[in-house]
Amino acid sequence: MSTELSKKLSSKRKKLPKNTSKYEVLVQLGLEAFYPSQLEPASILDLSTWILENLVPREPNDLPKSFLQRLWLLRPDARSTCCKALSDITASPTEKDDDFRGLRSCNVNPLELVTAVFMCANTFLQQEITTRMLQCQFATPLLLPHLDDEKPSGFLLWPLRDVVRQWQTQSLDHNQKVQEAVFASTFMPMMSCVRLGSCSVSKSEVLNHVIGTDTFIHKGMEGGQLPRTLSNGLVETAWTLPAGDPNRDSFPLPVVFANLRGDASTHEKCLYFLSQASSALIVFCENPTEKERQLLVTCKDMTPKLIVIDLTEAETKEDRAVKFIGKNLQDQLCLPDGSVVTGSRLNAGSIANVLCDALNILLPDLRLVTLEGAAKLAVELGMDCDEGKVCKRSMGSAEEVLKGLDKGHVVFRQKQLPLQGAMWSRLAEIEKMESKKNKEGKVFDPHLQKEKKDIIGNLSRYRMTPCMKNFTKAVSTTDKVERMYFLSWMRLKLRLLQMQKQINLKDLLINQQTKENNGIPEQPELQNGLNDAMGDSDSFCTDSTFEDGEIEQLAANDQDSFFLGLEHFLREMGLIFELSHISPGNDSHNGPQLPSVAADLILSGIPLEIMDGDSSYIPIQWVGGVLTEINHRFPQNHFRTLTSLGVHQAKNAEILSALFGVKFLDERKRSTRGLYIDVIQLPLKFKKKLNCDFLLLIDVEGLCSSPANGQISTQISDNEMATFATGMSDVLLQNLFSRSASEFETSLTVAVNALLRIREYGSIPICKVLVQDEGINTILEAAQLKRVSNILQTKTGERTLRDGDTMTLNSKKKSSILYVRPWHSDPLSRSVDTQHSEAMLKLKRRLFGALKEAAAHSETCGLPEFMRRLCSVWEAVKAESFSISLQNKEIALAFSLFCTELSQQEDRLLEYMENWLMQATKTISLTKPESLDPSSQNDFLCELKYEARREVKREVNKQRLSVKTSLKENKLDVYVKKLGTIILSNLTELEERVTTTVIERLEMINENHCSSTQLNRIETILQTHQNARLEALLDNSESDKQLTTDEDLEEEFEDIWKEALSNFDFRPSDAEDITTRVKTILSANLINRGLQKHLNKLLDFGQNQTTFFRVDDQYFGYSSRMKNLFENNNKSPKAKAQQLASNIMEYYQQFVEDKVSVPQDFSDSYITELLEMIDKTLKETHLDTRTAFEVDLKVFICNAACRDFQRVHNRFAKDGELLKSIKAKKSSLMTDFIYQFRKTDQRQRLAHRFISDIIQPTVMDYVYKPLGMQIADDIKSKAPHYLSPQAFHKSLLEGLIKDDTFESFTEYLLSYDSFRLRKIQETVVAHLSDWNVNTWRQQRLGDIIGKVAAAASQVFEGTSAALSDTKPMLEQVCLILEDGDACIPWESLKGPLFNITTDWDRFITCFMELLAALRLDLAQAFSQPIGSDQLLECLPTQPRDCLFNKVKGCDALCPVCSTPCEVEQTWHRVHQASLHRPTCMLEPTSLTSPECANPDDLGTKDVAVACWEFQPLHLDWNLSPGETSNQTPSPYWRYVLARFNDRFAKKYNQKPPLIPEEWKAMTQQDALDSLRENFFHTGEL
Repeated sequence: MSTELSKKLSSKRKKLPKNTSKYEVLVQLGLEAFYPSQLEPASILDLSTWILENLVPREPNDLPKSFLQRLWLLRPDARSTCCKALSDITASPTEKDDDFRGLRSCNVNPLELVTAVFMCANTFLQQEITTRMLQCQFATPLLLPHLDDEKPSGFLLWPLRDVVRQWQTQSLDHNQKVQEAVFASTFMPMMSCVRLGSCSVSKSEVLNHVIGTDTFIHKGMEGGQLPRTLSNGLVETAWTLPAGDPNRDSFPLPVVFANLRGDASTHEKCLYFLSQASSALIVFCENPTEKERQLLVTCKDMTPKLIVIDLTEAETKEDRAVKFIGKNLQDQLCLPDGSVVTGSRLNAGSIANVLCDALNILLPDLRLVTLEGAAKLAVELGMDCDEGKVCKRSMGSAEEVLKGLDKGHVVFRQKQLPLQGAMWSRLAEIEKMESKKNKEGKVFDPHLQKEKKDIIGNLSRYRMTPCMKNFTKAVSTTDKVERMYFLSWMRLKLRLLQMQKQINLKDLLINQQTKENNGIPEQPELQNGLNDAMGDSDSFCTDSTFEDGEIEQLAANDQDSFFLGLEHFLREMGLIFELSHISPGNDSHNGPQLPSVAADLILSGIPLEIMDGDSSYIPIQWVGGVLTEINHRFPQNHFRTLTSLGVHQAKNAEILSALFGVKFLDERKRSTRGLYIDVIQLPLKFKKKLNCDFLLLIDVEGLCSSPANGQISTQISDNEMATFATGMSDVLLQNLFSRSASEFETSLTVAVNALLRIREYGSIPICKVLVQDEGINTILEAAQLKRVSNILQTKTGERTLRDGDTMTLNSKKKSSILYVRPWHSDPLSRSVDTQHSEAMLKLKRRLFGALKEAAAHSETCGLPEFMRRLCSVWEAVKAESFSISLQNKEIALAFSLFCTELSQQEDRLLEYMENWLMQATKTISLTKPESLDPSSQNDFLCELKYEARREVKREVNKQRLSVKTSLKENKLDVYVKKLGTIILSNLTELEERVTTTVIERLEMINENHCSSTQLNRIETILQTHQNARLEALLDNSESDKQLTTDEDLEEEFEDIWKEALSNFDFRPSDAEDITTRVKTILSANLINRGLQKHLNKLLDFGQNQTTFFRVDDQYFGYSSRMKNLFENNNKSPKAKAQQLASNIMEYYQQFVEDKVSVPQDFSDSYITELLEMIDKTLKETHLDTRTAFEVDLKVFICNAACRDFQRVHNRFAKDGELLKSIKAKKSSLMTDFIYQFRKTDQRQRLAHRFISDIIQPTVMDYVYKPLGMQIADDIKSKAPHYLSPQAFHKSLLEGLIKDDTFESFTEYLLSYDSFRLRKIQETVVAHLSDWNVNTWRQQRLGDIIGKVAAAASQVFEGTSAALSDTKPMLEQVCLILEDGDACIPWESLKGPLFNITTDWDRFITCFMELLAALRLDLAQAFSQPIGSDQLLECLPTQPRDCLFNKVKGCDALCPVCSTPCEVEQTWHRVHQASLHRPTCMLEPTSLTSPECANPDDLGTKDVAVACWEFQPLHLDWNLSPGETSNQTPSPYWRYVLARFNDRFAKKYNQKPPLIPEEWKAMTQQDALDSLRENFFHTGEL
């Protein structure tokens, strides 16, 4: 943990506890070095004060720092243990929103973090932490477990001592009463909650529902589910306070809850303690074991009231006797009805509702307890209590100091604090009169002089009272811990006594109300309980405010209404020291040591009062002594001062304490008025930023408050305090709080008069206005104070732009008014504003920004200078060395109104000039790019500047005249001598500021216009080059079919970049001469080389440069010169040196070419690189030359570089920022170039694939698919035998007769189908030889291409998005084509290939280009001649198949002879044929060639038709002959058989049958006639 301890940690090795797992938690959190109790409040000052941003933990050891900083900011997420990776911290707001949940992780349970911090904090830091945790409504530790399990837990009473909170109750007359109590000593109902075993419902979650906030960490919260080791056995406490709303309040009075963490059965001592200390014990259990049952019995006997929350599941309650639950449990423990709550089927919220109802019923009968009593019980049970001997001894010292206070505050002050009486006030008044007389040069009144002497004489008889002796003795102790305990007890005791006094005032009111209500008193229930136990404890509970202001009126009328605070004792101590210097004979035995004591106090965080506002007096000697003591301890240190100036209700002390981690005295119920300072040391980083070592904080208290006695006005005192505080400040925080109209006027006049007086005295501080609400009076006051401070801050550049203001002419300027609303509320029943932490950090950043600004404009001062300044300002205040008296109100109000008028005039001027600038901007923007030559543009800009100065001067002169008139009318210049000068100076400054701003804006607008024009030009050039290169790359990619790599594209872009920028016409300008820069670098190089003696050669650097470097003899010694005379010219030292110089010059020329080719401005690194090259070359060559050679060579090279690189610098100087801007875009432009190529290439490839895989097959199918059918139809129209199966069969038989070949008959008989198909194919081929297919294809191609283009256009018109997913679009195109009779290959469209997102319009453009190219290619292909076979291969539907389907008939063959069926009717059931074939023409089968048949017996029956014999076997065929003669073959087959009888027998390997002779006499014509006759009879002809 990176905090600084105020004391050095022990170097001894610590003994590790036995429970190392607990110690490992401390190690994980980085707290092992701080255990035990090593952290002090001063240790975390860097977290609470000097960190101006929210700490984001990245590792577990960052969590303690983050917890403490968030807690001091009162953030609701202070207990969060989530760590975020560094990448998430530095990410953009959008990345943070997207990735926050994924990147953060919780490694530690939040309870472990809180417990570890409390273990390592001392009791005073624990108190600070507890106070803020309660403000955040977090549960705080009450019993803290020890790191060693064998050691007892510790009861934390001291952290709760300072807890004073408020709540509201509802009275009978419905008027809300605000009550207040010190919780540590107030009797309240205390409910303790424990858990036995494991439970399905979170106990802490139930309690959160009861309280109404996320007070307790539970497993349902972030990190709450993580394991715990350190916090097991921890007891937390929290309060629920009523807010006066019965509908929302859980309980009608405050109730304290104690929550034991972990299983109570493993922490029996804690369980027994809570059982005895509580008003009621609430036990959560589920399926209790035998041990847990016995613990319940024991707790029942110890606690006044036991409530059991039974979470056992319903199905397990069948055996109630065994499980010991439900009614058996209630009976066993003898608990009354309602003491056992069944929650098995209830969630946490429902259980909380039932529990609240039960507790509300029990509240009237519950025992009230205090935490003090609980602490005593804890000690009796063997536990430790944090209030040890030192604490008790300090409490005794505080009681000894306050002895006698019970007689009344006023009486006590008169006897024990006599120096704060009327005598000292009168002395202060006389001294101020004396100062005024001295200023006027008049003689002081002798009567007043005598009165002063008498007062001093009376004061000199003062002897330190017993009270102050005890007080100074206590605060003088060297034990810092004891002193802190003593001061805390003093504050606590005084607060308790103050509250007791208010109880007495309340009793007076109650008596009055009782009379008005016919004797019926009204008291809250809690007060009844308190009254019963008042004798046992110092417990106080009081109403702090009542309706209609009754208590305030009673307090004002009561003579003992004065409240005593710690500040009175500290003030008395200062007056004792002051008196020892006013009256040296005064007996103050330890007076000289008091400044040292006070220095110790202020350095430990106790503020020092530097001005007594009640008597309007500053104890100069006392303040000087304390500051001198601090200066002795920190000599030669410098200070800055920040003051919070606000009315008494503005919470000045609270705001300063919260901002800077200090602890100013609580201003609530305070009756003192004055100025208090505190000193905090700055860390190193802030010392450098603020140019100081310490920060002095001044708190103004009691300003514009009602006088204590109600008679004397505080106007003069208020003005004195405000003027003095303003004069002592470097930064003034004017803290505004909502007030009435009359109070608003008072506070405004006080603040304005203070600024006027200090402005007259010298320079005023930097002013910030803090607004805590948005009331109309507060807003008006803030606006007025802002105007006044702006008007007065004119001299020596005091009025500057602050808080991130930018130079603007907009009248709606960013204000220095800070809104922090609301400040965190006091009642514990209200939650802290969620914006409170951000508001505090913002306020702190603004204040530190103001301090940094003060460091830039003024010198810091040490404590001696601060003291001299204090004396000077106080003398001026006492003598009223101002033009405005301390009682004057009119000047402040008049000047405020006057400032308002000036501010309005300024706003009108700014608005006028803003409008003028808008017109000038339009004029500049209308300038054409081609007219932007340097000379004309410069002349144009000069004209605008001259006009701007004239316009501003004219408007300001109007204001000057108005100001002079107003000053004379209001006579303000008479009252304030410097007022007129200040205001006129303000107008002069305004004129200069507005003129400067307008001119700067003009130059910026003109430059932006020129730069924008240049940028557009260069972007256009780059885009042109990119487009040309992209087109070429895409063409190459399409032709090469190769993938272009990113490296190739990057090289292409580099070429584009160099080409575009090298040819761009940058604007020339009169840029700076780089000669001085080059000369400086060369001088540094020569000095580093030890060649200082040659620096005189640089006197003429940059002049008379020769074009060639010639090596002279002077560069060589005597021996080398001799070698130059007698050796070969190429080997002489002179020749080598000349060659070396030539080589260097060649290198230089190449170096210049390389640098000039790159579009980049001149850089000093160029010269450095050249000189390093020369040094390296000379070192490697080992030439025996004098140093003059090296110097002259470098001078020559650098002179040449000045000439060459000056041109480069001149070229880029004007557009240097433009060049930087375009270079900054280079990476993104390159990425965009690659992206555009990839996307365009992807579109082209996709379009190519879509054309090749989808469109081209569709087109080809559209062209060729109907072509086969068309060919078949043409053939049928020209060949009638293709119109029916019978005609086609007849044509086949006729063809066989005409061909007269045995092979044809054999093919017909044995392969009828293939024979038919062959004949059809021959017909198709013959037909195609005479048919023009190209005309058909061209027509179909035009139709389908038109449909594709129309479909694509239709889809494009219906697409509104620029970027679209291509696949749905392409599918729509295909669907449209499919509706237009196109056949789409959908399979090719499946898969991820077409799933890309692209610009649809660009894709359509590319697609249309490729579609047109496809049409041209296909049209050219279709115009070429094509063979029949090639054409038929392209047809998806063959004409042969179409014709075959037409003529094949029913396709049934005779089962005996394979004769085709001749029946034409469709769907006929019985087949029939007339030309059955003879048996001898068929292949041998079992039917036609029985095995037993004798070949010699073959006769004429073999030439007969044998089909009729098989009729019974084939009922679907009509095979029965009508006549016996039908068994004889038809004349057609007779002719065929007679013609090829022998060949049939040979083919079938059988004996030829016997054929009648008459068959042999038949002719071919007889066969044809027979065939015709046969088909005629069947109806064909």
